[in-house]
Amino acid sequence: MIRLPTQNNRIADYVLQGTPLVPRAPTRPLTRTAFAAAHVVSDPLRERNPWDSRPAVDWDATLAFRENLWNQGLGLAEAMDTAQRGMGVDWQTALELIERTMAAAKAHPMKPRVACGAGTDHVAIQNLRSADAVLAAYHHQAEAIEAAGGQLILMASRAFPAINAGPEIYHTVYRRLIDGAAKPVILHWLGDMFDPALKGYWGSDDVATASDFVLTLIEENPSKVDGIKISLLDQAHEEAFRARLPEGVRLYTGDDFNYADLIAGDGRHYSHALLGIFAAIAPAASQALDALAGGDLETYHRLLAPTVPLSREIFRAPTRFYKAGIAFLAWLNGYQRHFIMPAGFQSSRDIVHYSEVFRLADQANLLADPELAVRRMRLLLEMNGIE
Repeated sequence: MIRLPTQNNRIADYVLQGTPLVPRAPTRPLTRTAFAAAHVVSDPLRERNPWDSRPAVDWDATLAFRENLWNQGLGLAEAMDTAQRGMGVDWQTALELIERTMAAAKAHPMKPRVACGAGTDHVAIQNLRSADAVLAAYHHQAEAIEAAGGQLILMASRAFPAINAGPEIYHTVYRRLIDGAAKPVILHWLGDMFDPALKGYWGSDDVATASDFVLTLIEENPSKVDGIKISLLDQAHEEAFRARLPEGVRLYTGDDFNYADLIAGDGRHYSHALLGIFAAIAPAASQALDALAGGDLETYHRLLAPTVPLSREIFRAPTRFYKAGIAFLAWLNGYQRHFIMPAGFQSSRDIVHYSEVFRLADQANLLADPELAVRRMRLLLEMNGIE
C-alpha cells in the first residue's frame, strides 16, 4: 500500500492491483508497423546550467532503453519531440543520438526499423524567412540522417507558421524534400496541442483545407511517401483521412487518446503506429499487436484497453508536457537511475499528475517491479513534502 495525493487535494491509500506484463518478443510477424518514439536519459552528474547549455546524455541508458523496445519487436522513431527536440535537446545532440542509435540498430539481431526526425531546429527561426532557407535547413539534417542509414521523418517545422507560409511555400519545400529523398519518407503532421507554434500547419487553420492540401502533395508522388503521421487527437478525422490515402501509403497514428481503436481498424482501413506512448507501454503494445496479428481481437483489446486511460493522463492538456510522464515511467520501471530530464523538464508536471500516472500504470499491468516503483514513488512524494 502507498498513500498518494488525489485531484481533490487529499491523501488517500492506494493498494496495488496489477500483475506486471513480462516483456517478450512477438511470436509471429506483426501486421501493423509500430514505431515507438523514445526519450533520452540525462546524465545529471555531467550536466551544467541545464536551462542554458546542451544536455548531457547518459548514452548507455538511452541506448539500452531502445534495445528493450527492439527486443519486443517494436521499431523506433528517433530524435522526435518525445526526445525533446527543440525543448531541451538541440540538433547537435540529436544527430549524435541518431548516429549512435543507427549503429546499435545495425548490430541488433532483429534488424529493427528506425526512422529519424529531420527538421530545421539547428537554424535560428529568425533566419528562416524564405522557402529556400527552410529547404536548405531541412536538407542539412536530411543528408546527415541518410548518411547514418536512417529513414527520414520530415518533422513539422515551426519556421512555416512563423512566416505565415501559404500552401505554395509548403509545396515548394516538401516537393523537393520528398522527391529527393533516398528512401520513401514519413510526413509529420503535429497539431498545436503538442506544439502551439505549429498552429495553421500546411497553410490553413481549417483542418479540411489542410487535409486536402497534404493529400494532393502525397498523390503527386506516392511511391516516395511511406506514410504520414497524424497527431491531431481527432479519431474521426484520422479515419476519414486514411480512407483517402493512395494505395500503399500508410497512416501512422500519433493519436495518443484513441490509438487502440485506430490500430484495430474499422474492417476496411486501419492505422499503423508512431507513438510516444508506445515507449511507455511497450509490453502491452507489443503483446497486443502480436495478438492482433493472430486474429485475436479479444486479447488485443484486453491488453491495450487499460493503457488508454494512462495515455490520456500522460498526454492531458497542456499536451506538450507529456514527455515528463514518459520519462517518469522509465524511472519507475528501472530503465534509468533518476528522474531528471534535459532542461529540467520533469518540473513541467505536478505531483498529483505523477501520482495518477502511477495508479494507472499499475492498473494497466505496466509497473515492471512493483516494489521498486513504490520505493521510487515514495521518494518523489517526500521530495514534494508528502510523508
